[in-house]
Amino acid sequence: MFVLPFLVATAHAETHPGEAQLVREVAKETGKSPAQLTAILDAAKKQQSILDAISRPAEGKPWKDYRPIFLTEQRIAAGADFYREHRALLDGIGKKYGVPPEYIVAIVGVETFYGRNTGKYKVIDALTTLAFYYPKRAPFFREQLKALLILPDNHLGGPIDTLTGSYAGAQGWGQFMPSSIRDFGVDGDHDGRIDMKGSMPDIFESVANYFAKHGWEAGGPVAARAQPDSRAVPPAVPKDYRPTASVEHYMAEGYAPVQHLEPGRDAALVRLDGPGGDEYWFTFQNFYVITTYNRSPLYAMAVDQLAQAIRQRTQGAGSGR
Repeated sequence: MFVLPFLVATAHAETHPGEAQLVREVAKETGKSPAQLTAILDAAKKQQSILDAISRPAEGKPWKDYRPIFLTEQRIAAGADFYREHRALLDGIGKKYGVPPEYIVAIVGVETFYGRNTGKYKVIDALTTLAFYYPKRAPFFREQLKALLILPDNHLGGPIDTLTGSYAGAQGWGQFMPSSIRDFGVDGDHDGRIDMKGSMPDIFESVANYFAKHGWEAGGPVAARAQPDSRAVPPAVPKDYRPTASVEHYMAEGYAPVQHLEPGRDAALVRLDGPGGDEYWFTFQNFYVITTYNRSPLYAMAVDQLAQAIRQRTQGAGSGR
């Protein structure tokens, strides 16, 4: 009669709320040892600094303050040098996937300043904190924590308890979440591993593969300025940035392109709070693809403009799109 109370007490003696259920799921799906999985999660620490950081993302800033963070002379010059250093590899990957190499460089530049800052937080701490202590987005981060625990060792840059990354648990030069490593990571150097921190072929090819799998249109535009006239009504904030109507449709609503665009090409219309006031932009399929990497239109615009600046430094004045 003393066995049942002991078992009940043991079942509730978990370090993090919901930990035991997650361990059961991962063990059932993978055959991994529940004891080893529990030990990994027991060692993970709830970090208040992670909860603080996710509550004040840079994407909360207006465009006029966000843009100067990423469109600096230092970041553009470093990006141009980085492209030149890895040009043969980048150009080959760009051709293979139909993704301009300057956009691969710009992703790495915006995410980690070309690998200089890949994040100081332990990935297991970040995902444990957000999965179990951040109700606002707990389902997403629980999925990412589960994906991390399921990933085979050859998809990670080392033992789980040694991995570091962003406060959101993203890893490597391209800041891939565990599900993105699982779904889009590529062994670009064919060494039997996916190393998002130490292998340039793996890093570059994984970013290009992510874009291609999300519908990147080879040779297609990303964004173009729109000039409103007196008839124009400010656009509503869209649910996402998929192109939903033709450029011609927006022209009829009072928004004229400032460069030649195909009138029948589908676009979305985005308003940004620029340094000189409201800016209006036609955005296209490739802009939407960038927002699948990070949902913020500010992020996508920064990547686009950094990519163009890098291309201008390395291949002349054209945008090359």
